[in-house]
Amino acid sequence: MLRFDPFGDVDALTRGLLQSAGSSRTPRFMPMDLCKLDGHYLLTADLPGVDPGSVDVNVDNGVLTLSAQRSARSDDGVQWLTNERPFGAYRRQLTLGEGIDPAAITAHYDNGVLSVTIPIAEKAKPRRIEIEHSDTPRSIDPAANKHETSQ
Repeated sequence: MLRFDPFGDVDALTRGLLQSAGSSRTPRFMPMDLCKLDGHYLLTADLPGVDPGSVDVNVDNGVLTLSAQRSARSDDGVQWLTNERPFGAYRRQLTLGEGIDPAAITAHYDNGVLSVTIPIAEKAKPRRIEIEHSDTPRSIDPAANKHETSQ
């Protein structure tokens, strides 16, 4: 049975166009993990062989942008037998929600892994509401309520 999958067809077409548009040695994506811990999110992205000085993390209008560059080796006097490691620019963007504190975002790059800590704003954190208790029980007087509503 032939199955029509328009989304799969568009995805395959897009992959084909992107692969043919650039060199096969151009980085295709930046793999990353994102998890929520106690009071923050932790994003980790693999950037092996990336020049540490080229790693850039910025926030603009609620969008977190990660970018980095892996430089190509000099080809002067080299006879390549295999050359599969991509070089070029990496870029990834994430839209941040309302409950994020963008001024407190921090980043660290170590051994090819970029770690970005994204704090949850204090106003967005869940909190427990204390319930006040009085020593004397409140009585409900139906006559008083009826009087108040009729005015």
